[in-house]
Amino acid sequence: MAEEPEVSEEITTGVPIAAQSQRPPPDILEIEPVYEVLGHSRRRYLCYTLVESTEWSLADLATKIAAWENDIPEHAVETTQQKKVYVSLYHAHVPKLVEEGVVTFDEATETITAGQHAEQVLAALEGIGASLDSQQETHARGEMNEQES
Repeated sequence: MAEEPEVSEEITTGVPIAAQSQRPPPDILEIEPVYEVLGHSRRRYLCYTLVESTEWSLADLATKIAAWENDIPEHAVETTQQKKVYVSLYHAHVPKLVEEGVVTFDEATETITAGQHAEQVLAALEGIGASLDSQQETHARGEMNEQES
């Protein structure tokens, strides 16, 4: 009885063996999640703030983002402006960044820190033209705060 030919890996997975070995390791984000993370200005802003400091309270970030969005100094942010951003961060943007490993979020202290993929996303952010967001980047890195005082 003749032996059946071995079924190649390409047939079972649909991906050539050579291409499988070129895939990034699982601890590296694929390009689509990186662009999805950077697809909203509030998430980009949060990523820029990670360059300035790797730990933030959610309330401080909400104030900082509200100041940027309203083009006012942080000390002039009204409670309603801060709360609107806070809710958006808490329910939409931070969970998305946590899901992709860009940040970690401690719910007890409401503290955000850089996650395992933060460096990769920050590198992509700078590589894809942070100059498009130069005012956002400058403000997030705290350089405008000195000018606003």
